[in-house]
Amino acid sequence: MGKLLGLSCRECGRLAPVEGTSYCEECFAPLEPAYDYEAVRAEVSRELWASRPADIWRYRELLPLLGPPEAALPVGFTPLLPARKLGRVLGHRVLFIKNDAVNYPTLSFKDRVVAVALNKAIELGYDTIACSSTGNLANSVAAQAAFAGLKAVVFVPAELEEAKLVNTRIYGATLVRVDGNYDAVNRLCTQIAQEQRWAFVNVNLRPYYAEGSKTVGYEIAEQLGWRLPDAVVVPMAGGSLIGRVHKAFGELGKLGLVEPRPVKIFGAQASGCAPIVRAVQAGREQIVPEKPNTIARSLAIGNPADGLFAARVIRDSGGWGAHVSDQEIIEGIRLLASCEGVFTETAGGVTVASFRRLLEEGRIQPDETTVLCITGNGLKTIDAVCGVGGEEFLIAPKLAEFKRVVLGATRFQQPVAFAEAAPIVSGGR
Repeated sequence: MGKLLGLSCRECGRLAPVEGTSYCEECFAPLEPAYDYEAVRAEVSRELWASRPADIWRYRELLPLLGPPEAALPVGFTPLLPARKLGRVLGHRVLFIKNDAVNYPTLSFKDRVVAVALNKAIELGYDTIACSSTGNLANSVAAQAAFAGLKAVVFVPAELEEAKLVNTRIYGATLVRVDGNYDAVNRLCTQIAQEQRWAFVNVNLRPYYAEGSKTVGYEIAEQLGWRLPDAVVVPMAGGSLIGRVHKAFGELGKLGLVEPRPVKIFGAQASGCAPIVRAVQAGREQIVPEKPNTIARSLAIGNPADGLFAARVIRDSGGWGAHVSDQEIIEGIRLLASCEGVFTETAGGVTVASFRRLLEEGRIQPDETTVLCITGNGLKTIDAVCGVGGEEFLIAPKLAEFKRVVLGATRFQQPVAFAEAAPIVSGGR
């Protein structure tokens, strides 16, 4: 299993024991798992990982568990799709989609982080798992807790999309709607975690939870034939995913599993909540909290926990940040769906629209191998795109009516050009 040495402070380097804590007792900076990379290097190989089942547990030597996962759902190894038609429309020639919109079991990348955190909670002896969430995390905690036989309590902003609330309730979790935005919810959960012996996956178990995001990076490299891309575009909420994808690429190089090379990391946010991108663009070391006002509710975190570290990763990698309007987000959703048949939630619309802007600004070059991270399924945010898309007709059940109304429509007067089929690189079910 994983070669976990302890929890290392990101600032002072102090090594803390493996327990349910997220900050250094010396300097109060965040903690993250530290591994014995020499021991890992001696054990792992491309062939070993490829011989295992296609899920996140194939990378178990670099996950923060001390033994086999007790609740081992087949999470991850989602498809990496060549996005040829989208690339042609936007003017890019080597574009890929990492499609966590079809992740198991709840159709978002949050299934990865919850799988790791939940199994760590079991190792540490917790019987109740909890979270503060903008929706996707609540869905995943509820589902995986049901599978593992743990009690689940999830806290969300009161005005969250109904589709995400339904998804959470159906698994039997206790749902607590808080009258406030995500930052208010998260503050409350931090206070509760200090009094209740509950495993808050993104509070007291955050160091382990965040490590699940690394598997996105491992999979991208493996699915590209054990090579790293030139660029990756990642949506940002709390800022954890973007840093862990970067960490994954570095670990693979350190272990000799890929040829080490620079990968430009680009962050994407909605203009109505873009504290990390604005810090990058202004060259600031500090994150200035914002009050969210965007349809991309899954990214609406005005005071991101890992914002400072995400900004550093972007700058140090030679990347950049982009933020886009709600209208651009909707257009990004429509473009991805109509070009590649992938229906993403609003966070994915942010990624596509931000990539478009970065390409137009010359931040990403047309021949650079680029991966767009799509982190959630469009069925969760249907309200954002109601009325958007193809034409709709209502006709009587008569052939003449079909010919007059449908075939007489403008779009049927010209031949329809179909894009060439783009095979899945690997992954998916």
